[in-house]
Amino acid sequence: MKILVTGATGKLGSKIVESLLNTVPASNLAVSVRDPEKAEGFRTRGVEVRHGNFDHPETLDEAFKGIDRLLIISADGDNDTRIQQHANAVAAAERAGVKFIAYTSLANATESKNLMAPPHIATEAAIVKTGIPYSFLRNNWYLENEMGSIQGAMAGAPWVTSAGEGKVGWALQQDYAEAAAAVLTGNGHENTVYELSGPLLTQEELVSALGNVLGKEIPVQHVSDEQYAEAMKGAGVPDFAIPIVVGIQESIRSGSLAVESHDFEKVLGRPITPINEALKQLVKAGS
Repeated sequence: MKILVTGATGKLGSKIVESLLNTVPASNLAVSVRDPEKAEGFRTRGVEVRHGNFDHPETLDEAFKGIDRLLIISADGDNDTRIQQHANAVAAAERAGVKFIAYTSLANATESKNLMAPPHIATEAAIVKTGIPYSFLRNNWYLENEMGSIQGAMAGAPWVTSAGEGKVGWALQQDYAEAAAAVLTGNGHENTVYELSGPLLTQEELVSALGNVLGKEIPVQHVSDEQYAEAMKGAGVPDFAIPIVVGIQESIRSGSLAVESHDFEKVLGRPITPINEALKQLVKAGS
């Protein structure tokens, strides 16, 4: 059985490949990457490195050849670009005769009003349309996404948010990676949808846990979206990204990530890393 992971040199992708290497021989693994040189570390360990670019479908035909189980990691970029890139990947998987597709989606994707939902809605539909057995890994939110705010708090800054009382199912990328590896290598995951969400927390509750880890009180500033945009600009967030980070706060406030689920534990066969332990790891990494 040959497993292939796309985007394998990214932060999540590399963790997924490492998790797979703990359970399957390197000879059973392949990765599809835009720049094969960046995957040299995997090649030296026996993983097959293939060139695949979602913008160039002809490269994907070669990259997906002979693959039994494929993980499509959602790409970066604006929604229209991602929709086209993902469509190219799904079509190539169908042409290559791939037997199973796992895809990293978004919490509650088909019902979501999250500004990042459209590519996931389109991609899930495209995969279903192929008739290929699938598993949608609806990743809620990576705790690592809060690294800028965590480092700010470590340096004495307040936690600024316009997300109000909106709840998020934060978890470490490592937990998401191990869940993906479990689905790629396990049985009984055909035509499944997993809502991979940690225990739901508000910004206040997350900051309280961070304060416990740091041993100090961290003030939380609840602001409007306009004030949040100004704060992010002041923090050095580039202009093009301001509407995105503000939109994420608005999406959280409106409840788009408040998905309660125990699928994570079901897939992993263990509880996810507790929030205090997860924050300790990130604080150590950010020190």
